Amino acid sequence: MNSNKNNLIAPDTRALIRKLSQNCVDETLFGEILATLLLMADEHKDRGDYKLIDKALKELRTSFQIFKPHREIRKVALFGSARVVESDRNYELAQKLAKSLVENGFMIISGAGGGIMEAANCGAGADNSFGLNIKLPHEQEANSVIRDSANLMEFKYFFTRKLVFIKESHATVLLPGGFGTLDEGFENLTLFQTGKCMPRPIVLLDHKEDDYWDRWLDLLDSLLLENGFASTEDRLLIKRARNPEEALNHIKSFYRVFHSLRYVREKTVLRLNTPLSEELLGKLNDEFQDILFKGKIESTGPLKEELKNQEYSTLPRISFYFDKKSFGRLNLLITRINQS
Repeated sequence: MNSNKNNLIAPDTRALIRKLSQNCVDETLFGEILATLLLMADEHKDRGDYKLIDKALKELRTSFQIFKPHREIRKVALFGSARVVESDRNYELAQKLAKSLVENGFMIISGAGGGIMEAANCGAGADNSFGLNIKLPHEQEANSVIRDSANLMEFKYFFTRKLVFIKESHATVLLPGGFGTLDEGFENLTLFQTGKCMPRPIVLLDHKEDDYWDRWLDLLDSLLLENGFASTEDRLLIKRARNPEEALNHIKSFYRVFHSLRYVREKTVLRLNTPLSEELLGKLNDEFQDILFKGKIESTGPLKEELKNQEYSTLPRISFYFDKKSFGRLNLLITRINQS
C-alpha cells in the first residue's frame, strides 16, 4: 500500500485490507483500491458522490465481464448519427463496412442506438457486435439487432461509456453525425495525440458525394493548423475513406506488421508480427531520431515486465526511448513499419 495512505489508515483496518486482498491477482493494487475507498468513506460524507462511485464501478465491472471472453479479438468502434435513415447511403456504408470487418476477423462496437449504430450492428450481426447504450432523459432505446443480446450494456454515465469504447476497441470509424459523433472523434484524436490511449487507426467515412468530412477537415486546417494549435503530423492521425474497402484496408494495414505497444519504464516497446531488417532499422533511425530523447531504435526480445505478464513473448520487438510527446510522429513510424 502507498506509504501516504498507510499512515492514514488504522493498523486493524490495514490488516483487514491485506486479508481481503489475499486472493487477488495483484494484492498490492487491489489493496490500494480498497484503501482509497475506505479513506473516501472516512473523509467525505456526500451520499451523491458515493452513488456516482458505486454506479461507475458497477458499469466498469459489467463491461469487464462482457468483453473478457473476447479480449483476443480486435474490435472496431463505429460512430455516426442516430438520425440517419435506412435508405441513406451512409447507413449502407456502415452496414457494408461492419459486415466486411467481421469477415476479416474483427468485431464491432456501436452505441447501440438507431441510425449508423443500428447499421453497424446489423452488418456485423448480434453475435459479432457489442452495443454500449446510454440512458438519456428521452430514453434512447437499443436497436432491434442488439436489444436482446448478452453483448448489450446500458450506461448511466458518458465518461464510463467513453472509457469502455476506447479501452476495448482497436480502431475507430466515424461516419457523419452530430455532437455525440464529433465528441467521440475529438476524444479519440485527443487521447492518441497525448498518448493517453494506444495507437489506433481513426477513419472518417462517408459516401463519395458527401462533403461532411471535407468541410470538417477544412475547419481543422483553417483553425488549428494555420494557428499552430496542431501539427501536420497530428493531421496524419486521421485517414479519409470514401468506401468500405478503403476503410477496411486502412484498418488491416495498421496491424499488418505492427501488433501492439507497451511502455516499460523509460522504454517504448512495439511488438511486431514480423521482424524488421537491419536495413529498415537504419532507415527508421535516420528518419525518427528526432522523437528519441536518447539512444536509437533497436530490435529486442521481450522485457522482463512483459515476460512476467506473459505478454506476446513469441513476437519480435523494437524498443526505443520515445519522448512521449511526438505522437503524430509515432503514428508515422508505425506507418513506415507497416509499409516495409
